[in-house]
Amino acid sequence: MLRNAKRMTRSSQGKVAISSMGQLLKQTMALQAGLRQKATVRTAPKAKAQAAPRAPRNSHANPQVHHGSHAAPTGARDYRLFLPLAVAGNAAKQPMPLVVMLHGCTQTPDDFAAGTRMDEFAQAQGFAVLYPAQSRRANPQGCWQWFKHSHQQRSRGEPSILAGMVAEVVAKQGLDASRVYVAGLSAGGAMAAILGQTHPEVFAAVGVHSGLPAGSAHDLPTAMAAMQSGAHTSAADSAAPPTIVFHGDADATVHQRNGQLLTPRHLAADSTAVPPAQTSGRPATRSLYRDAQGQVVVEHWQVHGAGHAWSGGSAQGSYTDPKGPDASAEMLRFFFSQ
Repeated sequence: MLRNAKRMTRSSQGKVAISSMGQLLKQTMALQAGLRQKATVRTAPKAKAQAAPRAPRNSHANPQVHHGSHAAPTGARDYRLFLPLAVAGNAAKQPMPLVVMLHGCTQTPDDFAAGTRMDEFAQAQGFAVLYPAQSRRANPQGCWQWFKHSHQQRSRGEPSILAGMVAEVVAKQGLDASRVYVAGLSAGGAMAAILGQTHPEVFAAVGVHSGLPAGSAHDLPTAMAAMQSGAHTSAADSAAPPTIVFHGDADATVHQRNGQLLTPRHLAADSTAVPPAQTSGRPATRSLYRDAQGQVVVEHWQVHGAGHAWSGGSAQGSYTDPKGPDASAEMLRFFFSQ
């Protein structure tokens, strides 16, 4: 099935073009229809005992990278964890912050780490990075299932699994539970927005890149509609953690209106043009939304001319646009200012 998915290609300038999340969702819909048809003639398989979580193990290639698995009543997921070496200025060994990074469809934690360069930032600034991995058994294309109502609630599905994974990693590694942040791209961005709604006490801030707001869809058809023309949902929840949004205004996969829906409509924006000289090539508009106390609750970046890709990312990973403002650096600035 993956062989039939729309592949990444490179233009004459070497820019990576992004495969459509819509195409992947269509294929998932077709696969599920086929599975339902086969289920009518096959004997249901015997239930398997839930596997015990694997203890984190070091990567032979990089001793700072650890791999593990978290099992919960609602399911299990593997993860990749980056722990920086001793960082200058932290002689007292204060608990480190944790940044959770949710990849997009067809991506892997290693791929997402390379494209966002988040491990490099983590080593330089002294924080841990957790990359949960979507199970291909749960979704054949590796998409976080933001578009299903069963994965949009606190005690159900992937939000419950991911929050439990974070709690387990924070406890085992002695990380700072008050400084946990989550960010994601595309389907991962949509799931990050959901986590901000379902677990605001866990995540101090949220980053959504080329994603959609929580509640955008409840099944595959409504997901397709939201991606193509923008979700029909209410304004951002004022109870959600502070949020930073990146979205390209030339995104042909997830309509840019979805990024705008993550901003509070009842607040006026303080917008600033960011010239190309400050963004490695692409101009952008940065808008700040403040509450009654003057605190920034949402920061929205509209990257002009950008498609469905991580802005300012490295070509070493997929779904990146090296010409844009550095989304990784800007999200970290926003996170650590909370």
